[in-house]
Amino acid sequence: MEINSNIYIAGHRGMVGSAILRNLQKKGFANFVLRTHKELDLTDQNAVNDFFRIEKPDYVFLAAAKVGGIVANNTYKGQFIYENLMIQNNIIHAAHENEVKKLMFLGSSCIYPRMAEQPIREEALLTGLLEPTNEPYALAKIAGIKMCEAYHSQYGDNYISVMPTNLYGPNDNYDLEKSHVLPALIRKMHLGKLLLANDWNQIRNDLNRFPIEGVSGNHSEKEITDILNKYGINHKHITLWGTGSPLREFLHVDDMAAACVYLMQTYDAPECTPSHINIGSGSDLPIKDLAELVKSIVNYQGQIVWDSTKPDGTPRKLMDNSKLKSLGFIPQISLEQGIREVYNSYYR
Repeated sequence: MEINSNIYIAGHRGMVGSAILRNLQKKGFANFVLRTHKELDLTDQNAVNDFFRIEKPDYVFLAAAKVGGIVANNTYKGQFIYENLMIQNNIIHAAHENEVKKLMFLGSSCIYPRMAEQPIREEALLTGLLEPTNEPYALAKIAGIKMCEAYHSQYGDNYISVMPTNLYGPNDNYDLEKSHVLPALIRKMHLGKLLLANDWNQIRNDLNRFPIEGVSGNHSEKEITDILNKYGINHKHITLWGTGSPLREFLHVDDMAAACVYLMQTYDAPECTPSHINIGSGSDLPIKDLAELVKSIVNYQGQIVWDSTKPDGTPRKLMDNSKLKSLGFIPQISLEQGIREVYNSYYR
């Protein structure tokens, strides 16, 4: 990318897209083409085609997607596969039609088989059954990878794909119904801490920022208590899904963004497959240990109860990041440092 390149970041308000935007701005890039969802519906093929025809971006970061944690993936299966397929199909094809110089497609670690050998190498794609709780989302992302490979094979388009591990950081989603595990842990323990302290002023502030199923800080104490209890938060303990035994890997989104920009500048679509690159920290930990780490950082003094009747999801999902390292990129932000920064920004 040249410093004056016309760059389109699809999903620039999301956690990943906003991190990529921040990284590029710090490097001196300033010529961005940005649209909110209200300004451009990426599931509308005609609207996307018109946008590309008029704006003619040189480079595209495809970070827009419908995302969520295990609850959201399991509940909104139809929406997850439909919206993600529509978004990526429209953008990838419009990029081809309008001769975009290079496109990066951002996928997810859930593309890999549920019982893939650990750590998961890029070659594990399509070698086994997917995790049932997020299969529709995973299938959409696999289709995106294959579409990029197909357009490179048939047309010579320089389209590359990256597969991030579990991400966290600024602009994360703290909706308890749809959030991923780490932001959900942070918020649950923060609210549990406030309940223990009987700090209703801060509880109301939190719910005014992020209402839960329409319940905000303006509702009665009973209504607030009821909705918090529904999500496993009460005056004595918080309840978390599963057994806490699955192992998960986490990466700060600023490290992810740095890797994306680095690869956009240095890595071109290869002739061989798999073409995609894992982006991860290279280490994982049990969800139980993660919960204890968050508990310590938040300074939550209550108990943690595990509801083993709820699904655990994939037993382990550690990405092999040796390919990324061989290309010259190594993440810099430790998990504890990253969680402390995120929590400090969350409650202030």
